[in-house]
Order: sequence, then structure tokens, then C-alpha cells
Amino acid sequence: MKLYTGMGPNPRVVTIAIAELGADVDVEEVDLMAGENRSEAHLARNPAGQLPTLELDDGSCLSEVTAIVEYLDEKTGGNLIGSTPEERAETRMWTRRIDLHVCENLGNGFRFAEGLPLFKDRIHCIPQAADDFKAIVQEKLVWLDGLMAGKEFICGDRFTLADILLFSFLEFGGNVGQPLDPKCERLQAWYARVAARPAIAG
Repeated sequence: MKLYTGMGPNPRVVTIAIAELGADVDVEEVDLMAGENRSEAHLARNPAGQLPTLELDDGSCLSEVTAIVEYLDEKTGGNLIGSTPEERAETRMWTRRIDLHVCENLGNGFRFAEGLPLFKDRIHCIPQAADDFKAIVQEKLVWLDGLMAGKEFICGDRFTLADILLFSFLEFGGNVGQPLDPKCERLQAWYARVAARPAIAG
């Protein structure tokens, strides 16, 4: 298998998952800044022109971080999704919530403001909406912080894809003017626990 990856929080999700799972995956960097992800060669792998993209041993390709991580989890016998139907449903529920409420809004807040020079000619941008997207992120993080009482990870005592997804985007947000509010004390403690994991700290 080969992972086509580059800068940004979505590729970070998959690289953390690979490290957690100990998966044997070759890696090839794609230059996002130079627009290499929009090249004919990459579009043949991923018509959406996005990163990351996982090329399987049979030459077919997977994109979208949740699909890639679930595939790698199954192939390696890992436990980032869950070992029972109930655990898998819980992981997918929280992954979906985090993706919709935090990741998508955080990403748009960046693309339409700090990232506008890079994205204005690549996607439809709404600069006037950037501050609103950023505000929604902070509101949802306060909401999530309130649900973290007594929990080590997003799904209780299980470290899952939901944690990797949220961590990757909060890490990115901290570097692009959307830091985690210090008043979210439970999420701050959660973030420190996740950052200390060998797959991340190492």
C-alpha cells in the first residue's frame, strides 16, 4: 500500500492512525502548495484532488480519512473503530459529529480567512463567512467539553478515530489562529493525554 499525503489535518489523521496501528504503508509526499494534488496523475488516483489518498496493492485507491482509517483498522486487526457493533456505532457517531461540527467549520474558517490566498482560485470561498465558521467551532467545542466529564477519551476509555480526528484538527487550529479556548479544561486535559501518546509524541 502507498499513502499519498501532504500538509494539513486530514493527512495528519491518517499518519497518526498508521502509527497507532503499526501498519506497513509506503508514503509519498504530494506538494499541496504547488498544486500537485490537482495534477493529472493525482486526479487519476482521486478525482476530488484531495489528500490523503491510499493506493491499495491492487492499484485501486481510497480517499476520505474515515474510509481509509476504517480500512487500515480492519486490515491490521486494530481497534480504532471498535470490537463490537455497539462500539463501532459509538465511534462512528462521534466521528461524524466531530467532522460536521468542528472539522468542517474549522477548515472553512481557515480557507476563507488565513488560507484565502491559497484557496481563492481553487475552491469557492466565502470570506465574509469566515468569522462565523470560527465562532461555530468554539461553540461546539464548549458543548463537547461539557460532555467530557469523567471520560478519558471521546468514547469513554477507548482511544478511537474520533480522538485522532479531533486532535488533528485542534492541532491545526492552534497553528492557524483557532486555538482551543483555555476555559475548555476537560478538552485541554484530553488534548494533553492524546499528544503524549507514542504515535504522536514520537
